[in-house]
Amino acid sequence: MVNEPTHAPLLSIVVPVYGVEAYLYQCLESIRADIPAGESDAVELIAVDDASPDGCGDMLRSYAVSRDGVRVVHLSSNVGLGLARNAGLDVATGRYVWFVDSDDWLPPGTIAAVLDRLRQHQPDVLMLDHLRMHEGGRREADASSPLLRGITGVTRLADQPQLLRVQHTAWNKVVRRDFMDELELRFFPGWYEDIPFSHPLLIGAEKISVLDRVCYLYRQGRQGAITSTRSGRHFDAFAQYERLMDWVARKHPGERLQAELFELMISHYLVVVGNDGRLHPHLRRDFFHRAAAHYRRYLPTGGYPLPPGVTGLKHRLVGRGDWVAYSALRQAHRVAGRLRRPGPAVSADGGSLAADEDPGRGASAGPTRDGGLAPERRDALAVGRLP
Repeated sequence: MVNEPTHAPLLSIVVPVYGVEAYLYQCLESIRADIPAGESDAVELIAVDDASPDGCGDMLRSYAVSRDGVRVVHLSSNVGLGLARNAGLDVATGRYVWFVDSDDWLPPGTIAAVLDRLRQHQPDVLMLDHLRMHEGGRREADASSPLLRGITGVTRLADQPQLLRVQHTAWNKVVRRDFMDELELRFFPGWYEDIPFSHPLLIGAEKISVLDRVCYLYRQGRQGAITSTRSGRHFDAFAQYERLMDWVARKHPGERLQAELFELMISHYLVVVGNDGRLHPHLRRDFFHRAAAHYRRYLPTGGYPLPPGVTGLKHRLVGRGDWVAYSALRQAHRVAGRLRRPGPAVSADGGSLAADEDPGRGASAGPTRDGGLAPERRDALAVGRLP
């Protein structure tokens, strides 16, 4: 049973909850305690218990009983992150919706800054900066953060195309609810659920606002996060990219946009296939060939911006479906990396740096737990077409 608020708030914060007993209280308190005095009616917090197997359900019941403005949805069976977000969205009443993951938290002053910007700009999408938080307290700026700098007022993706390369997660965007409905966007089941959700928001938005301050603290290295879980479910990325590409083809056909998304897609696949923490060795070949099939299926007729260096070479090998050459290159890159570094390097997503994770790449040259992909820094772009 979810109690309805007496009037619609400006902002609904939806927190899907599963297996995060150790982190849940910190997340909820970082939201609730940050609501400014006199603004309690402007914010509602909706926690969705996705049939969590630990004590999260009881924690949520206890938390909501003694605190106003907190609503809890208990799901009878586990549906996964994307569909749990949908369940929260179904009962949200705010004009804007923000999806916050339950093992992350907000720094002080965030809610006031977000409310102020929403009222000032009334955007379709508000983009936020974040920090990566490692065990032991080390904070790491995201490599995509510079792409948010220097944008004042409201803008569109056509005027600031680099925004497409900011890490594409749900939690770094606050979205106008009616706009989401206009695009008919919801989350799909499976891992990497942010892929067909986040890009369309930016592509379809007429008014994008950027809040150039750290508003989100993204926990790294948690056991159970998909970036540290070996599983065949990483193959879910293919279905999610198919949904994205089909949506773009129907709603916003155009060579330039398709080329940009194509490069991001192939770079993302390369990181997944090259990361020992995500795929069992016996699955790697199959994943590579699935990526090659998508290369052939979605390659823009006019080519695409090919990354320079080793990454660009790997793109070409995917395009040729040359698993043998890719495997040899990956192994050589790994050996060279061990010779250069005295110990295991740490990638931007908190995992070990595999051969397909270029040290010069941005925050999500690999996916985060929700499949985000951040920018490739490059000095020049060459149009890539296989000979």
